[in-house]
Amino acid sequence: MEGFRALNMPRGATAMSEAVYDLHMFVLTICVVIGIVVFGALAYSIAFHRKSRGVTPARFSHSTAVEVVWTIVPFLILVVMAVPAVRTLLAVEDTSGAEMTVKVTGYQWFWEYEYLDGEAEGIAFYSVLDEASDRARRLGSETDPREVEHYLRDVDQPLVLPTDTRIRFLLTANDVIHSWWVPEFGWKKDTIPGFINEAWTEIGEPGVYRGACAELCGRDHAFMPVVVVAKPPDEFRRWVAARHDTADGETSVAGR
Repeated sequence: MEGFRALNMPRGATAMSEAVYDLHMFVLTICVVIGIVVFGALAYSIAFHRKSRGVTPARFSHSTAVEVVWTIVPFLILVVMAVPAVRTLLAVEDTSGAEMTVKVTGYQWFWEYEYLDGEAEGIAFYSVLDEASDRARRLGSETDPREVEHYLRDVDQPLVLPTDTRIRFLLTANDVIHSWWVPEFGWKKDTIPGFINEAWTEIGEPGVYRGACAELCGRDHAFMPVVVVAKPPDEFRRWVAARHDTADGETSVAGR
């Protein structure tokens, strides 16, 4: 059973990912039932109405009743699936009621995070592939990638967010189209130069959540991971206070 779950869509760690997972399971259940009915009818017909059993096929041109049924029933099934799907899509796009806002900017090939309001307002930094992975990825490097923990999936400065807080993201790019993606959040958004996309999340459990750029953005596309560290509100406030006390507002990315 555990192996079967590994083939399924993950549940995620946010309220939105839970809603997306529930919608996925609802639609999947309907599709499985339809598949069982359709292929079950085919198997029954093949087994019990084959020529070798002496069955004589019926001869008729059409049946109005059957045509009405197989038109109305699929329509009703689509309506049943569409209602929760539209409700979930509207919730995905509804960024109102946010308690804090974070701006995400994609560069070739790293991320910039800016806290735009709340107690973290004014904090901004770049998030770059960690040095161990950066060394190991280079041709001729003496560092074995297999010895690097979280190879190509770690950064020097992760995005730190509070749990149980509705967070609004403003996403854009400085050069080409990137895509900010953390699978456990249940969504991904393109970051487009000259355009701002919006998204939101509310993380339920503290932890480290890893993602990556999901858009083919150039030569080093594979080397700009996303790492989000979710902390309880009290720990997040302590992190904000410590960050405000430091003088280095941003990390240089020269030579990376």
